Amino acid sequence: MKIPIFQVDAFADQLFRGNPAAVCPLDTWLDDEVLQAIAAENNLAETAFYVASDDGYRLRWFTPTTEVDLCGHATLAAAHVLFKGLPAGVQQVEFDTRSGKLRVMRESDCLTLDFPSQVGLRCEAPKALVEGLGVEPLECYRAMDYMAVLNSEAAVRDVKPDFRRLNELDLRGVIITAPGQNVDFVSRFFAPRFGIDEDPVTGSAHCTLAPYWAKRLGRTTLEATQLSKRTGMVRCRVEADRVFLSGKTVEYLEGTIEIPVR
Repeated sequence: MKIPIFQVDAFADQLFRGNPAAVCPLDTWLDDEVLQAIAAENNLAETAFYVASDDGYRLRWFTPTTEVDLCGHATLAAAHVLFKGLPAGVQQVEFDTRSGKLRVMRESDCLTLDFPSQVGLRCEAPKALVEGLGVEPLECYRAMDYMAVLNSEAAVRDVKPDFRRLNELDLRGVIITAPGQNVDFVSRFFAPRFGIDEDPVTGSAHCTLAPYWAKRLGRTTLEATQLSKRTGMVRCRVEADRVFLSGKTVEYLEGTIEIPVR
């Protein structure tokens, strides 16, 4: 059995930036064990699989160790692959996912995700988070992930996580964030429980970041940078209970996986 595979750098304007995701279009679903094995073999933060449906596409995301409920950069990458084969006049695609219906639109030179907002609830910073980051946050929130607010971009850059301690937390991962020097805010993201120590650019984390910074700064349109080694730019727009995340995509490779038929 031959399966197409693409690797796309999402939230990137050049190769080797942003967050790489693998995308595998399928005619029908394979066993979950096979999907997970492909994701583990790819060894990227996310591998996206999609199958055409009557009203769009069914989309699923896998890390090297597990299936997840929401992933931004791999959704952007999947839309990049789809738009390659669609007429230029088609301006949006819709995915059915674990997180409901998600749209991706073509807007100028970017693709824009329409995602549900994940507003964080203020909480006390867990001991494992403080010890895992090596710094006491100014504020801490919980949604899909913990979000720790620090005082400066330099503080975010300087964090050297203890992934063993962060692995003990009960949520998906940990976002750290602060005001940016040349953008509205910066962030980093750690998810050792899901096999990702540090994710290069995390679209879904901005579902919590964008509402927080929109309220704090009094603006609904924001520019953000994720401060991983690869770095990535995310344009954010907050509207009611939705977050719109825009970024560029660059295709790295196209190939074929050969799966033995049992």
